[in-house]
Amino acid sequence: MKLTGAEIILESLKKLGVKYIFGYPGGVILNIFDLLHDDKDLKLILTRHEQGAVHAADGYARATGKPGVVLVTSGPGATNTVTGIANASMDSIPVVVLTGQVPTVLIGNDAFQEADIVGITRPCTKYNILAKDVKELAAQLKELFHVAVTGRPGPVLMDLPKDVTSSKADFVWPDKVEMRSYNPTYEGNKWMIEKAAHEIAKAKKPVIIAGGGCILSEASHELREFAEHTNIPVTMTLMGLGAFPGTHMLSLGMLGMHGTYFANKSVQESDLLIAIGMRFDDRVTGKIDGFAPNARIIHIDIDPTSIRKNVRVDIPIVGDVKNVLTVLNKVLQKDIKEPWDEIRKAWLNCIAVWKKERPLTYTYSKEVIKPQFVVEKIYEITKGDAIITTEVGQNQMWTAQFYKFDKPRRLLTSGGLGTMGFGLPAAIGAQLAFPDKLVIDIAGDGSIQMNIQELATAVIYKLPVKVAILKNRYLGMVRQWQELFYKERYSHTNLDVTPDFVELAHAYGAVGLRASKPEEVEPVLKEAFRIKKPVFMDFVVDWKEKVYPMVPAGATLDTMLFDEEKKPERKLKAVK
Repeated sequence: MKLTGAEIILESLKKLGVKYIFGYPGGVILNIFDLLHDDKDLKLILTRHEQGAVHAADGYARATGKPGVVLVTSGPGATNTVTGIANASMDSIPVVVLTGQVPTVLIGNDAFQEADIVGITRPCTKYNILAKDVKELAAQLKELFHVAVTGRPGPVLMDLPKDVTSSKADFVWPDKVEMRSYNPTYEGNKWMIEKAAHEIAKAKKPVIIAGGGCILSEASHELREFAEHTNIPVTMTLMGLGAFPGTHMLSLGMLGMHGTYFANKSVQESDLLIAIGMRFDDRVTGKIDGFAPNARIIHIDIDPTSIRKNVRVDIPIVGDVKNVLTVLNKVLQKDIKEPWDEIRKAWLNCIAVWKKERPLTYTYSKEVIKPQFVVEKIYEITKGDAIITTEVGQNQMWTAQFYKFDKPRRLLTSGGLGTMGFGLPAAIGAQLAFPDKLVIDIAGDGSIQMNIQELATAVIYKLPVKVAILKNRYLGMVRQWQELFYKERYSHTNLDVTPDFVELAHAYGAVGLRASKPEEVEPVLKEAFRIKKPVFMDFVVDWKEKVYPMVPAGATLDTMLFDEEKKPERKLKAVK
């Protein structure tokens, strides 16, 4: 029996193991939504905005490792997905976006709700396509999913004209995907791996930099085995947090602009960097000319275009992180017999001194809530056993600094694009994937308002996400830059009108709680975590608080600003 294009799409999604679709209906896509009305195997999660749908699918993908799926209509429905697609692209997250389109004969005529979404998203998708023939739909969908999850993962898009989804054809499911021009390299060059092993053996001051690729490749076990066997300290990028246990004695925490003093110092003093599944983003390297000046660099990544893109590399290894580390570990354990503990002793002792010199800290207050204190309390109560999403800005950096992530896929945050409004819909996606897990969005009062409408989605689908709002009544990170570098001219960063988040939560049918004093923080958190409903927690925090340490833009990693609060003049001191 022949099926319509809409039926072929849904049958294909089932074959591909899809359970949830995040979306928003519209005219040209109604035939697919009509079928979803009675479908028992696919559940459509109706978000309140298409950007929220993509972020929710993104959060689902980050939490599970499986692709998130989005279904929206044409025109503004499609264009509203662009920020979410670009966000997923920057962080290498597999999201499959299906957009409606006007009938084929109207394309190019400026028809109602027509937009060239294939052209618009070409720079921020890994692969996109305009469907033209109903007979090819099943094969094209299988190709889309294949491209999204293999190699370096990323978002893909298929544009679906109304006549293609309403036409009929036989449903033929292909046995395999064959794409001549797409063949990612999974196995690293063995000669280069052996060369890297010998370089590691002779290094006196090595450092491992673990990026998001370690998590995407499911390589946390292999990374830990590598670090522990060779006794090499590990620092992580923002996207790599959780790839290596944050509480491990070899962990240096996050490096970069708001990284730890000892992580940045170790990188700058190292003689060998082993960069794994990361792309040397500018927030990690600081001034390129002064980055790790004495270090040789081994770079392992599945994406050949990421190697030597930003920094010089001495030993490039293209391949899947998990596969490369598996081979590297065997070489190090079998062929190279070194007294690793003795070799690394002086280096680790030096790092231990730096840790004591400049630990991550802040000044506690009995009068006003410090935002770092809230994050510490969340960690203390959850014991690290929660899925944490964040918005973007100071809330994100304090989370990266003061919440210790010991497992992968526990921090879901917008790294490359830095998208305000990401955290709440991402938490919804994660909560759907893990209904019994505690999912917490650590937010700022600026970011949370970007996609605050998705609280309705959490309420409707009974998803008990918790949102901890660090309310300082400012766009905090921008204000921090204005204070440090723009003579305290707070141009348009003061949020003069801030909602009553407690009442707003009640208006949506959720629960609202507030803490205005430090002693109220723990009771509010415990009450929120006990309630089996969505909860907004309004923490009124010190508006003057800034994120430290900080590497100024254009400076090297060893030029860091610290808040010398104990000095009466409260001057900032650059430590070189």
